[in-house]
Amino acid sequence: MNRRTIITLAAVALAATIAGCTSAGPGTAAGPGSVPPVTNPSDLGPDDGYIPVGDTVALTDDVPAVTKLDPQLRDALDRAAEDAADRDVAFTLTDGWRSERYQQYLFDQAVAKYGSEEEASKWVKSGDQSKHLRGEAVDIATADAMDWLSRFGPEYGLCQVYANEAWHFELLADGAGECPAQLTDGTAG
Repeated sequence: MNRRTIITLAAVALAATIAGCTSAGPGTAAGPGSVPPVTNPSDLGPDDGYIPVGDTVALTDDVPAVTKLDPQLRDALDRAAEDAADRDVAFTLTDGWRSERYQQYLFDQAVAKYGSEEEASKWVKSGDQSKHLRGEAVDIATADAMDWLSRFGPEYGLCQVYANEAWHFELLADGAGECPAQLTDGTAG
């Protein structure tokens, strides 16, 4: 191979690399205000609300996933957790508040897993559609806590939103402690 061919191939490779870094993939539109794509969970940290798979956090932990929760949701969770503790049920979270880039990473992973945005949307909301971004949703860690909240959560305003996500709760109950009907999945609302 001559020097000119090598330089041309190197230029083509560099151009392809640059194009790959700036082109938009699922949910990663390039341009002002776009979310930088995350391709590896090691790119995420506590400031994104990231809780590593298999880990949980307590409502008393000083981490953004907890501290950036909506104050009313946090108060309802604290009151419910105190009463649940009287029955030996502890609340821990697998997810709370999330950054937009973390939410987009989760959605992109779901698209890869389920094969389409439509199927992924049944389990994960894209970009700025998730209530986790506003600190208005939590994912509860243990089956005991999920069961307790399913039965008693409405007394505190806490409702399981999606029939296919026993772990996902939001502050939705009306003044009488009644939750709205559960949605089938994330595509229903």
